[in-house]
Amino acid sequence: MYLQYYGLTAAPFDLTPNPRFLFYTAKHREAFNHLLYGIQQRKGFVQLTGEVGAGKTTLCRALMEELDHATFATALILNPVLDAEQLMRAIAMEFGLKVKGLDSLETVALINEFLLDQAGKNRDCLLIIDEAQDLTDDLLEQVRLLSNLETDNRKLLQIVLMGQPELRDRLNQHKLRQLRQRITVRFHLRPLSRPELSQYVRHRLAVSGAKGAPWFTTPALWRVYNYSAGVPRLVNALCDKALLAGFVQQSDKINFSMVGRAIRELEGDIHV
Repeated sequence: MYLQYYGLTAAPFDLTPNPRFLFYTAKHREAFNHLLYGIQQRKGFVQLTGEVGAGKTTLCRALMEELDHATFATALILNPVLDAEQLMRAIAMEFGLKVKGLDSLETVALINEFLLDQAGKNRDCLLIIDEAQDLTDDLLEQVRLLSNLETDNRKLLQIVLMGQPELRDRLNQHKLRQLRQRITVRFHLRPLSRPELSQYVRHRLAVSGAKGAPWFTTPALWRVYNYSAGVPRLVNALCDKALLAGFVQQSDKINFSMVGRAIRELEGDIHV
């Protein structure tokens, strides 16, 4: 509703993980470089954790855009709540393999054949599993076994496990020590700091075509930070509501009270 009023070309605070809007704080750049290093140096396993809404999936999509698709084949699993057979089929299908009518052993054999074929073509294969904290212990073991596929001088599959902080706790279990020992690159993505949040809001508005308006006052940004604790997804949800409040009041300035109204709407307290 407010895009035309503010002269914006895109919704600045959409909740979808669009790499175009990715704002590289120092910690996001460091996380990105950790991922890229682990993949390009064929470290086998890379682990990225962060709170819900911290920007892990957006970072992952930016990473996939950065990789040269002439030298990388990628598979992205967004919903790992599957059984072992379904997970293998999902991985195979993400790599573009036809698995209809195949049993679990045949599916794994097909994946292995594909990885060997790609290695022969000097292409690396990358598997990214989002929400990896939802993987059962059996599935984590299945993923570890996939990492055993290798030639004499290289791993055939690079694996990135992304998840909430619970993933770290899961991997610290004694029974998963074989998998934990194979993870050589780890990074935990923390929320935005107060100064970073201001830069983040301005960045997303600029990418959306804002030219001076709308703009958030300093008290408004403080209120956004106090509510969101710097978690980007909450920042987006709140700022989107605040811009709607600004549109309703026909104001280019998003102030403290507008953010308060947005908070009440998010909390369902619209009559207060």
